[in-house]
Parts: sequence; C-alpha cells; structure tokens
Amino acid sequence: MTPEDKSFLTDLFDAAVAAADPARALAGHLPDPPKGRTVVIGAGKGAAQLARAFETLWPSPLSGVIVTRYGYAAPCQHLRVIEAAHPVPDAAGQAATREVFAALEGLTEDDLVVALITGGGSALLAAPPEGLTLADEQALNESLLVSGAPIGAMNAIRKQVSRVKGGRLALAAAPARVVTLVVSDVPGDDPAEVASGPTVPGPATRDTARAAIRAWNITLPESITRYLSTAVEDAPAPDDPAFSRNEVHVIASAARSLEAAAALSAARGVPTHILSDSMEGEARDIARAHAAIAREIARNNRPFQRPCLLLSGGETTVTLRQKGRGGRNSEFLLAFALATEGVAGIAALAADTDGIDGSEDNAGAFADGDTCAAIRAAGVDPAEALATNDAWGAFDACDALFVPGPTGTNVNDFRAILIR
Repeated sequence: MTPEDKSFLTDLFDAAVAAADPARALAGHLPDPPKGRTVVIGAGKGAAQLARAFETLWPSPLSGVIVTRYGYAAPCQHLRVIEAAHPVPDAAGQAATREVFAALEGLTEDDLVVALITGGGSALLAAPPEGLTLADEQALNESLLVSGAPIGAMNAIRKQVSRVKGGRLALAAAPARVVTLVVSDVPGDDPAEVASGPTVPGPATRDTARAAIRAWNITLPESITRYLSTAVEDAPAPDDPAFSRNEVHVIASAARSLEAAAALSAARGVPTHILSDSMEGEARDIARAHAAIAREIARNNRPFQRPCLLLSGGETTVTLRQKGRGGRNSEFLLAFALATEGVAGIAALAADTDGIDGSEDNAGAFADGDTCAAIRAAGVDPAEALATNDAWGAFDACDALFVPGPTGTNVNDFRAILIR
C-alpha cells in the first residue's frame, strides 16, 4: 500500500473518531441542573472520557461512579473512575457495579442522575441475579462471544440474567429523574441495546431470550439454561411508570462518524458511498460481499465510477473455530484481502473506533491487492490464518497492523475501501 493511501485512510478514521469526540458529542445535550443533587454514573470503553468532558461542562456540584475497561481511564476531579475487565467481566467489575448502585441510594424526586453509556458497558457492569455467581456470568459471556450471534440476540439473553441490565439500573435510581446520554456502538442505534441498556428498558423478555438461543443454536452453561427455564422475572417494560420522567439521547453514532469521513473524502476529491452504518453478520461473509463490490468497481467501473470510496459500519461477529489472535475487524480485512488478492487499485482499512479490536492492541489493519503475497513472504499462510482466527498474526507478519491506541470513544466498526 502506498504511503499516500495509508495516510488518506488513517485521516478518514481520525475524522470518524473526532465526530464522536466526547466534548463535541455532549454539546447541546446537557439537561438543566436539578434542585437537588446531581449524580453521574457511567459504563463503557469511552465512559471515562465522556465523564471528564461532562465535568468541564456541568455548572454545579456533582458526584458519581464511572466504570471503564482496563487502560481506558481518564482523570476526573469529582467522579470516581474504576477500571474492570472487558469483554469477560471480572471481580473488579462486580465490585464497581456495587459502587454504582450505592451511588444511587437515597435519592429524591429533586435529584438528577446522568447516565453516560458507551459500548462495552455490558461486560463492565457485572451483577448476576440471585442464585447465580460471577463465574456464571463470565461463562455466559464467553459462550455468547464464540456463538456468532448478533448483538441483539446476545443482549436479549444478557438482559434476563442480570440485576443491572435492561433498565434495572434506572429503577434503582427512582424516584430521581434519569437522563441517559448514549454513544451508540450498535447497528440501528437503539439505546436499549448499547451496553445492554442498563438505564434504558427494552421489549426483550424471557421468551425473546429463549427464542434467540434457539435461533442461533447457542450453547449456554447449564446454570444459565436452568435459570432461564425457571420463573425468573422479566426485565422491566418500557411503559413502566418508573421511567416516565426519564430521558434518553443518542449523542454519537456510527452514522454520524461515517458522514464525517465521507465529508473529508469528498473535500479531497474522492466521491464516497456509504453502504450502511448497521451491517451485521459473520465478519468473513461481510468481507466477501464488500470484496465483490470492490472488484466490480475496479474491473468494470460499476456500480460506481472510479475513483471512489466505500464506507460501512455496524458490528460484525466472529464464530471462533480456533483460538487465534485478533478481532472482528482484523478478520474482516483478512477475508477481504484474500478475496481481492491481485486486484490493482484497491486499498482498505478496517478498524474498531475504540482503538482496540479484540484480543490485542491493534484497532484493525490495512490491506491491498498485494497484502496476501506479503503475508506469505513473511512465512504465514493467510488462508490458514483466517481458518484459525489468527488475523492479527497474519497482519503482524507483514507489518500491516493499525495501532492508534484507545480513542476515548466507541461507535463500533469502521471500514473504508478506496478504489483508485
């Protein structure tokens, strides 16, 4: 890949991330200060940066607790920031969740709770229901992560096996008013799905969870299966009167970030086409569909004229076949590289907007028509790496990893394909 193409794709990623910058996203969405106390709670991979920005903008005293992933903390003056594990919860996350609940005790109708919710909060807020343990919740997350199920199906199950998800955290704040500010990382930007909606109720019920298990043939730990088969109480419904005074605002999303990247591309003279901001499905399958479009443009100048840029977002999934290294964006790009091998004029970047894609320190990777040859020259078989879910190893071998570090926000997958 030429340095010019790599720089162009990196600039597009930076523009997408900047559009979801916490301070910019919060502007215009602050509620009016209450008569009573202001308590701020938050969870997610970008929650600490959102909390730091909120502190600088808020005009009156506040207190509260924020939970974020290890390595993602940001210094706050008045809010306690706690780091915990993601994507599988740990004891630190369970203890932090207890502190969040404690911060909501004793509130009145005159008090305000501001919930800052970003992607990743589902794992960071660990609160197994009575009869289950942290080990059960960990086993549940591990089972869901390897299932290949879309985020909506996973969340439908998580919401029924928790004391915090599916709006339950907002119930704990009653009778205080709760204003939830969401940075969306889910296809469709449904705030009830971001972080499994700790302060935003949704329509999922036990029956929804059971249907998702059947539809995606998900194998769950015996303890979870037994729990779901009992008369457990459904997550609260959206029409519960306890939520009547609450507000929810999506302040940043994949759609807005893709539009920002498209605007930059257009300003540099490259026509841009946003395929979708809400793509779901197996990463390697979505990659082959993207590759087919890119090949058609490169070879036949249709359905779009060269030069052009293709953008897409959403949240793909990976069904683990072997325990390799990487994440869904790296796997997407390795499958894309295999499907466009030898095709001239194509350069691509796939990355997670939070800066970390899966198990390693990269956000994703770069690829073009020569990438697979470079991987083989480094002694790695790209097809075998894809088969064993080791996309990180393949791209590391040819020095094509993209490592921007944690970005402080999270609007999910970012895919940019340039066809010269």
